[in-house]
Amino acid sequence: MFTSVSHRSASAYQRVSIETAVSEADPHKLVELLLERLLQLVGTARVAMQQGQIATKGECISKAVRILDEGLKPALNLEQGGDLAANLNGLYGYCVLRLSQANLKNDDAALADVVQVIEPIAQGWKQIGEQVGAKH
Repeated sequence: MFTSVSHRSASAYQRVSIETAVSEADPHKLVELLLERLLQLVGTARVAMQQGQIATKGECISKAVRILDEGLKPALNLEQGGDLAANLNGLYGYCVLRLSQANLKNDDAALADVVQVIEPIAQGWKQIGEQVGAKH
């Protein structure tokens, strides 16, 4: 019924740490954080699905969809971003579809597809940030 003080303290510390990282981040870093969180949520959803924790799976998938629909897609500049922005928009839409299918059908393969699509994007985005950061 009650969580231990150390667990509550650790949770509070983690929330403050995340909030600080977000509030101090530039737009590039914010996208990096969103991609990382998306992958974490999909990973947690996969574990929850395997363990039969349907509510946790649904919550994680719902949050992952929100990151795509409310965080990553709106960050794209479809007018000036050319093919890259259009391709990312299409990939993000595909991921939303696969996440929805995974949630409805308890389909781990659909979650694996999302990871397969997002991981290279996240890695590439992080590398770009490191290269740009090294030039400053």
